[in-house]
Amino acid sequence: MAMSSRLPLPDAEFRLTSADGLCIGCARWDSRGPTRGVVQIAHGMGEHLRRYTETIDRMISAGLTVYGNDHRGHGLSARSAEHLGDFGDGGFELLVADMLRLTELIRDENPDVPLLLFGHSMGSFAAQRYVIDHSHEIDGLILSGSGALDGLARLASAAAPGANLLNAAFEPARTPFDWLSRDEAVVDAFINDPLCFAALQPDSLASFIGSAPRLTDPLALSKIRRGLPVYLFSGSEDPVGQHLTGVKLLIERYQGAGLRDLAFDFYTGGRHEMLNETNRRDVQTRLLDWISRLLDRLGVYADHFSIAHQLQR
Repeated sequence: MAMSSRLPLPDAEFRLTSADGLCIGCARWDSRGPTRGVVQIAHGMGEHLRRYTETIDRMISAGLTVYGNDHRGHGLSARSAEHLGDFGDGGFELLVADMLRLTELIRDENPDVPLLLFGHSMGSFAAQRYVIDHSHEIDGLILSGSGALDGLARLASAAAPGANLLNAAFEPARTPFDWLSRDEAVVDAFINDPLCFAALQPDSLASFIGSAPRLTDPLALSKIRRGLPVYLFSGSEDPVGQHLTGVKLLIERYQGAGLRDLAFDFYTGGRHEMLNETNRRDVQTRLLDWISRLLDRLGVYADHFSIAHQLQR
């Protein structure tokens, strides 16, 4: 995400100790005004939490406090540059457990405040895994750049060795990461960011892909509480969402599991990182509008502060 000196620094930076002793880097941004709700961010593969600062700026201006962590093998949670992309022995399941640890801390620090889990890309699949066992911990789920992990796994297994599957639809491409966004500045910033990288290490990738059967199991999905509000948004050209095919399949699976509070926005021409796309202001506004309406439904009102006012900025 494009960065500038005007974007907010965290109000707190801290670490949580995971079950395997790994220190997980976390941060918190406090709302500007009374807190209407809290958003916990689970970022995507090969990136880190601070790429979300532009959206976080709009969230905290809209009365939301934001927490997040760098996943194991990512950003400030990686033991070293050589460990980028390495989940460690605990694999993807421990990555999801790390998210739950942060949720517990958020709940301790913000009792009686609605908590929404926002997951993008790999973080969205981690959020899919999270809600199978822990949907009662949150008041809403937001999925960006998501889809059906089993469909991606099948495509990956059929691809030629070394093929850039995600960039294939954009060849001939300017860079190997054109699939991320139509905004060339965003793509170049990702490439030049020393904390960003192209792929997980092999064992970690296998652990991630290995979670696909659990994410598609009807019995597992039936454990998600049926009243959980879910909002999905995706670009029509996102290869992770299989150009909306995987996103629509995910929605069908959630409907089949009995979830009845599903909303979505699809953006024609958009690629993988809709919060970093050329139309990101519209994407952010629609996201904040859904959050605002959800908080209103939950009976949360601020006396002197409203998201609707902030959307007019």
